[in-house]
Amino acid sequence: MVSKTIDGGSNPSARAKNKIMKLFNFFSEAFTELKENMTWPTWAETQKQTIIVALFSIIMALVTWGVDETFTRAVAGFFSLIK
Repeated sequence: MVSKTIDGGSNPSARAKNKIMKLFNFFSEAFTELKENMTWPTWAETQKQTIIVALFSIIMALVTWGVDETFTRAVAGFFSLIK
């Protein structure tokens, strides 16, 4: 005797349909949540924040490059002293 479970029993087709329905339900609810319960920024806000992120990224890249150059020269100087 095969025991039945909540997720569709021993029938693989029923279990697959149940999983597909759960996945469809998840995406449907997620779409509804994004559409009805989210406050989206205006186009002007999006442009402003994009510029801020781009500038911050450029500044951080320059800082990282500067620290890298400093340590590269410091290590090269150290090894030239002990050579």
